[in-house]
Amino acid sequence: MDLNLSGKTALIAASSQGLGRAIAEGLLKEGANIVISGRDESKLKQVVTEIDREGSGKVAFVRADVTNIEDIKKMVQTATDSFGRLDILVNNAGGPPAGSFETITDEDWQKSFELNLLSYIRLIREALPALKTNGGKIINIASSSIKEPIPGLILSNTFRTAIVGLSKTLAQELAPYNILINTVAPGRIATDRVRHLDQVNAEKLGLTREEVEAKIKESIPLKRYGTPQEFANFVVFLASDANTYVTGSSFLVDGGMVKSI
Repeated sequence: MDLNLSGKTALIAASSQGLGRAIAEGLLKEGANIVISGRDESKLKQVVTEIDREGSGKVAFVRADVTNIEDIKKMVQTATDSFGRLDILVNNAGGPPAGSFETITDEDWQKSFELNLLSYIRLIREALPALKTNGGKIINIASSSIKEPIPGLILSNTFRTAIVGLSKTLAQELAPYNILINTVAPGRIATDRVRHLDQVNAEKLGLTREEVEAKIKESIPLKRYGTPQEFANFVVFLASDANTYVTGSSFLVDGGMVKSI
């Protein structure tokens, strides 16, 4: 299958580590030019050094905070200035803090809204003029909480679900421009974020992180956590020319963990 990503340009938000970095690497290996972004410039430079020769595409980076509107403009400008076009936008952001409804403050709600929903809205809005030129792909990274709320993660449960509504609505509005938009939701993928959540749960339960991880793996039909590369492979497909008819859909990449239909 030819993914036909050579010469395409992809902008990946929050891509200095974790799922974002894995997606960036996957697109680069298939020949796309990529723009990675994050708040830590030294980390971004390190990533560029480590992945620069992994594919035929080229790598640019931009230091940016996705909660800052001027930084969002700079992200899109970096893509178009560096490569003359933008074909793929991957919206991604760090997870909000854990907590129950009664422990989360107004400030927590506002910060999570700006990070986990408003940043997606702003990036799509800013990228649209460039994406309309050749048609394009937008992939919004969410969480398995879009199908089944996760205890203790009310902020994520709320705003990740809103991403689905955004994607479904925009699939209708953007179809005339041949822009396809989808949501991809990771289950238990072996990232620093998931390890942190396992540690938080372990401390609540008086267990070790390893004991919590083992218990969760028992609830996953494949009996293991996924790898960032496995998650990225699916995103790369959706971003490629192999996908010409899938839009407005939400997908779980979770090893069968979520049981809801």
